[in-house]
Amino acid sequence: MTEPAKELTIPKETPEPTAPMPWLEEMPPRQIVAELDRYIVGQEAAKKAVAIAVRNRWRRAQAPDDIRDEITPYNIIMIGPTGVGKTEVARRLARLSGAPFIKVEASKFTEVGYVGRDAESMVRDLVDSAINLVRTEREDEVYPQAEQRADERLLDLLLPAAPPPVEKEKPEKADTAETSFFIVSSSGQAKPERQPTPEEERRHRSREKLREMLAEGRLDEREVELDVVPQNFPMMELIQPPQGMEGPDINFTEMLQDMLPKRKKRRTVKVPEARRILVDEELKKLVDMDDVVNESLDRVENHGIIFIDEIDKIAGERGQGGGPDVSREGVQRDLLPIVEGSTVQTRYGYVRSDHILFIAAGAFHVSKPSDLIPELQGRFPIRVELLPLTEQDFVRIMTEPENALTKQYQALVAAEGAELEFTPEGIAEVARVAFMANDRMENIGARRLHTVVAALMEDVLFELPDYPEKRIVFDAETVRQRLARIISDDDLRRYIL
Repeated sequence: MTEPAKELTIPKETPEPTAPMPWLEEMPPRQIVAELDRYIVGQEAAKKAVAIAVRNRWRRAQAPDDIRDEITPYNIIMIGPTGVGKTEVARRLARLSGAPFIKVEASKFTEVGYVGRDAESMVRDLVDSAINLVRTEREDEVYPQAEQRADERLLDLLLPAAPPPVEKEKPEKADTAETSFFIVSSSGQAKPERQPTPEEERRHRSREKLREMLAEGRLDEREVELDVVPQNFPMMELIQPPQGMEGPDINFTEMLQDMLPKRKKRRTVKVPEARRILVDEELKKLVDMDDVVNESLDRVENHGIIFIDEIDKIAGERGQGGGPDVSREGVQRDLLPIVEGSTVQTRYGYVRSDHILFIAAGAFHVSKPSDLIPELQGRFPIRVELLPLTEQDFVRIMTEPENALTKQYQALVAAEGAELEFTPEGIAEVARVAFMANDRMENIGARRLHTVVAALMEDVLFELPDYPEKRIVFDAETVRQRLARIISDDDLRRYIL
């Protein structure tokens, strides 16, 4: 009888060795590309380039100290039309690696004197992104402990402590001997330990009963009173600096909130809302913000990724006269020291941008990468050309990725208790219509699939709650019938597809 018992315990222990997935930087480039293949179709050259760039960061960390600071980042320029996956490659790379990531548009930055944002603000935004990322990780680590503390505070509100008992005359020594016992401590001293009174035992039982009811959700309709600190002050928004004139290290809102007294407001809320408020308060107590800031600044400097989109909008033929393009070269010269490596002052401290990975992207329909100033070109030594998507690529995009468009719509339809199925012929027909629309009109790449599938699913999603048939199948003929009116009408196709 003992042998089967041993066999039964093996399945319970086998899931434990599932080690957490290593950082993306610790993976070999081939495995990084395999991770990106789960979400992005094609564009092997771009995936290979970013995989090398990410792996180089790990290689730099293993290098000797005397040469580590001399190794420059593997900055990349992605060249290709819209909708082929330039932004998605960079965003998915950052999400998989857990690195701080922001996307900025180069056209929003202008040189001093023009309306726009300071070029250094991209580094400050990256620091804010890193703070949120690291703080969320720290909160996830201590969340069970915060929930436990919040439940104890909530039970104190649901079952207030009894008033202190009125002191009575001291009983005789004989009585104390009956109600007390002694515990010998590690130092050898005997300390009396008082036994709980019947009232205390009754209160303990009531508290445990409330704890069970709280866990089961039977107290969700009860209300409790809380002292809550207001999130922000209404007048703070009036003191914010205008866009484009942000101070490097001044946050007027935080300064005034620290100076003004923190007045608490009494609120009456239901138990679920009270539990959420108390959990947030306990998380703030458990998470050390100094540690979060230090970790965030380190991640920004050594693992941060800044994706500069539309860099072709600030490229043009040098030596042009006046006009609206006068600030293009000025923007490039403002971006140059950030990409080149400089020290930026943020509200959390100084940040060096020497080893931040910069990935730039642009369609370059009108201009060329060689139209950038030579100094900026030299800071993006790797250039990758992304290929336009074919009709077969559209079929793969709708079927292969883990977040494919067909799977997204199946999840939406399943919320209504229905089942959605796309046959291979139906998917091929959607891909053909999307490719044809891109060919006849503006080529917007894979984004055209969203417009085509949205037009295909519009009536279904509208009538789905009252649909008699809970299983919907889209084959080639059904797709053709539903999209025939749009395909044949040039005006509708222009505005809908």
